[in-house]
Amino acid sequence: VQLQASGGGLAQPGGSLRLDCAVSGHTYSRSAMAWFRQAPGKEREFVAAMYWSGDGTYYSNSAKGRFTVSRDSAKKAVYLEMNSLKPEDTAVYYCAADNAVHMATIRFRSTYKYWGQGTLVTVSS
Repeated sequence: VQLQASGGGLAQPGGSLRLDCAVSGHTYSRSAMAWFRQAPGKEREFVAAMYWSGDGTYYSNSAKGRFTVSRDSAKKAVYLEMNSLKPEDTAVYYCAADNAVHMATIRFRSTYKYWGQGTLVTVSS
């Protein structure tokens, strides 16, 4: 599986951005697609995830209610719609994937074998 993230950029506080992750290679119904982020000087952290089947979406506390993860199986793409952005959302965002992921481990960075290259999101006025 290869992943290509795009869509980052500069947004004002309260603004919106959509990140795209193009997926190539085999995916399965229990493949999990996730977004992580890493701010300068901090650990990479979980943001959101979903199964390729469309069953179940998972969010970090900071993302819940503001971000939405979705996928387009025909286009083989995963999206992260980010609204009500805050300066603390500034980070490099990564898409990640792996197959046969159990729900109990879907939020763990170590779960994912495949990673995209990252796209920078800067939230600033």
